[in-house]
Amino acid sequence: MKHNMRLKKDPFEKICAGKKTVELRLFDEKRKNVNVGDTIEFECPDLEGKNITVRVLALHLFGSFRELYATIPLEKCGYCKDEVKKASYTDMEAYYSAEEQAKYGVVGIEFEPEKK
Repeated sequence: MKHNMRLKKDPFEKICAGKKTVELRLFDEKRKNVNVGDTIEFECPDLEGKNITVRVLALHLFGSFRELYATIPLEKCGYCKDEVKKASYTDMEAYYSAEEQAKYGVVGIEFEPEKK
């Protein structure tokens, strides 16, 4: 199955450069439809017409971003080595509230670029 997701410019460019291999999202109804082997087309509205297709390798499920950040290497999530020391699960609260995390749980979608 193919899924579509939008990204801001920075994470999109990190995926294109191979520096981000895990996308962090709520495990809401839309993400519950994602399975290992599926493809995701990421698009960036800031870069009109640009997209990248990836294949899902694994789904890492957690109750909160706090748990996820304690488990998954943050470099895979797009943090540079210098940023990892300052990284905090609270960074994700800019996108998803603690209430949303408690309601749905969270997922780290691990992927690789689709081979053409």
